Amino acid sequence: MSRLAQTHGLTDVQTEILSTVRDFVDKEIIPVATELEHRDEYPQDIVDGLKELGLFGLMIPEEYGGLGESLLTYALCVEEIARGWMSVSGIINTHFIVAYMLKQHGTQEQKDHFLPRMAAGDIRGAFSMSEPALGSDVSAISSKAGRDGEEYVLNGQKMWLTNGGTSSLVAVLVKSDEGHPEGTAAHKSMTTFLVEKEPGFGEVRPGLTIPGKIDKMGYKGVDTTELIMDGLRIPANRVLGGVTGRGFYQMMDGVEVGRVNVAARGCGVAQRAFELGVQYAQQRHTFGKQIAQHQAIQFKLAEMATKVEAAHAMMVNAARKKDSGERNDLEAGMAKYLASEYCKEVVEDAFRIHGGYGFSKEYEIERLYREAPMLLIGEGTAEIQKMIIGRRLLEEYRFQG
Repeated sequence: MSRLAQTHGLTDVQTEILSTVRDFVDKEIIPVATELEHRDEYPQDIVDGLKELGLFGLMIPEEYGGLGESLLTYALCVEEIARGWMSVSGIINTHFIVAYMLKQHGTQEQKDHFLPRMAAGDIRGAFSMSEPALGSDVSAISSKAGRDGEEYVLNGQKMWLTNGGTSSLVAVLVKSDEGHPEGTAAHKSMTTFLVEKEPGFGEVRPGLTIPGKIDKMGYKGVDTTELIMDGLRIPANRVLGGVTGRGFYQMMDGVEVGRVNVAARGCGVAQRAFELGVQYAQQRHTFGKQIAQHQAIQFKLAEMATKVEAAHAMMVNAARKKDSGERNDLEAGMAKYLASEYCKEVVEDAFRIHGGYGFSKEYEIERLYREAPMLLIGEGTAEIQKMIIGRRLLEEYRFQG
């Protein structure tokens, strides 16, 4: 049987990379994912394996020791990894966004300093926008940076850092008034700082504290934390790009590719849910035959498979658009919106196919059922995606009356 969500037009190198990643997922992730997730245990052995495969440097240019691959290759790898365990794809994603932001916006000194070690996986990245008092309203950020000679002093509290504890480099977005007079639009007075720290919890450098992990419904294993800055001193050469006031645009560029990543994660989780559902439907018997032979179940499988295919196609289109150098916020928003919504629906249908057993922690679908909701929120809610999509459509289809 041909597998769902095939991608046409891949190079031999891309095909080989994906085959290697899929083999790793089947052998090293799927067999242990549910047990590790139930223990909320960081998957160190899996991360070490991904490091050996070179995945931490997948999109980092070859001149810095990476593989120099495309966003499409990366997204397809994320799809495979999320099929095994979505938390692992989250560990890769935040690292990738910071590496991408450095590649696109960093000074030459910043690239030379960070990218080779990020490609090797020796430096792990995390990025931080959100705060306790705001969600999607990035303009409401209250964390601030003040200039003090050749340093900046950062104060404030950030929220929802994936890899907050295990990372050693955090891209932090704060407000910076330097050179931006009162009345400047909020998005023009934000700056991204590259904050180096020791992995772990507690005070990880003077003025910077990472409290313990946030206890979550799903998306376990990966550490999600707060970040508290109290007089944190950062050298001026750690302003991303070397110029203040550009942080909002830098972060949005990173989030745009991050949305392709979240779409890929939705595709991967949906694929795994379909695999579990179609397998169980052929194992379980009711009324003298496989439940897969009941028309109601066949209809459900047909809908699930169609959603998996549709989400995958939109994700691939968004990645290819970005790789072409074109603006892809419309495609990325559509892909993230559709893939996350379809993922939730496919997982729920697989859960229903399992019947009462789907409620048991012995079955993998129970884990997927708790993981899928995070994708509805991460990298912008469905409402934010629809707002982006709507605005872009009005730009493209402006009425000339």
